[in-house]
Amino acid sequence: MRNDRRHHAARRLLAGATAARTGDEMSGPALLLLGYASTGSVATAAALLAGITAAAALGGPVLGALLDRSGRPGRLLAASLVLYATGLAAVLLSLGRVPFPLTLAVALAAGTLAPALAGGWTAQLSTAVPEEGLHRAHALDAMTFSAASLLGPALAGLLGRLLGAPAAVAASAALILLALPATRGLPRRPGTGDPPTVRAVAGDLVRGFACLARSAPLARATVNTTLSCLGQGLFVACVPLLGARVLGSPGDGALLLACAALAALGAGAVLARRRRAPDPGTVLWIAPLVLAAALAAACVATASHRADVLVAAALLAGAAEGPQLTALFAVRHREAPERLRAQVFTTGASVKITAFALGAAVAGPLAERTPQGALLAAAAAQLLAAAAHALVGRTGVRTRSRAGRRCGRGPARE
Repeated sequence: MRNDRRHHAARRLLAGATAARTGDEMSGPALLLLGYASTGSVATAAALLAGITAAAALGGPVLGALLDRSGRPGRLLAASLVLYATGLAAVLLSLGRVPFPLTLAVALAAGTLAPALAGGWTAQLSTAVPEEGLHRAHALDAMTFSAASLLGPALAGLLGRLLGAPAAVAASAALILLALPATRGLPRRPGTGDPPTVRAVAGDLVRGFACLARSAPLARATVNTTLSCLGQGLFVACVPLLGARVLGSPGDGALLLACAALAALGAGAVLARRRRAPDPGTVLWIAPLVLAAALAAACVATASHRADVLVAAALLAGAAEGPQLTALFAVRHREAPERLRAQVFTTGASVKITAFALGAAVAGPLAERTPQGALLAAAAAQLLAAAAHALVGRTGVRTRSRAGRRCGRGPARE
């Protein structure tokens, strides 16, 4: 009976995560299309995307620390979803009606809550899934990202083409709100009902960052995937321009992201069926090399106006992204102590989101001058990710219990 309840809770969690992440993945391309349609400038569109993602570096660690201390994490996640969706609606209503810096400020404020849609859900898996089922749960959780990445850009492109970019932004906010019922099913934590003090949260933040720095596998995985996300941001910001120049329209460019997500979903399904997971370190080293090859192929396709090669490159990129994400989840769960796990997941997510934003901000002006140059820069970032994985903290993989001691359990909850 207890296992049945836990399986039901896990299914609700994954369903809610899928809805929230689909809305989130839809919001990026939708904002790109909205900015491009409103101003005709790739740089402005990229700035809007960068704005809603850059602030994640501030919100992620604090949100994770609060989730770790919360006796009812579902309520905190629900509030984050409502505020994020409200931020998207405010960007939609203000763009073109107020000076652009004000709209950008709204996007920045909403972006502080973005980690709730990524690491905030994943960190709760261990409360809903028994230890022996975590490998499969991580693969399924990575598949929710892939499914969201498949549906989100496709819906953004379709609605942007049929009804206009504003409809795509509104639909993304609605999808995020659809995840609200799933937050009620998250288990409570006994003995954590007292409101956290600023000092307590600050102490947790210090311990969380120390955990990321002291655990060699966590540090290696974080640097690797952060640089990889920088490259992904460079690529995604080019999508409207690639769609216009190679596929026929800016909206069609968003379908490239759907192709990548389809391949990632297929790769995740293969991993979920395996009884033994591949070594996460090996996957994290190989995936950026495959991504670099895919981005180089996209550069060739753009120069030669070959739509078939461009689609093939997107599929190859997705086949690498799916296993990369599953491997990252496995490392985080193994290395992070339970009382810091949400913070490790949300901090890691926020660093990745911020790197993505930086890539998108750089890619906008660069892509307007030379799309091939932006794609080659994205490929270079992936090569740096692979090199960093080979160089950072090569001290061997510790056991989970040893890593937990190195990270530090810290004092009892204050």
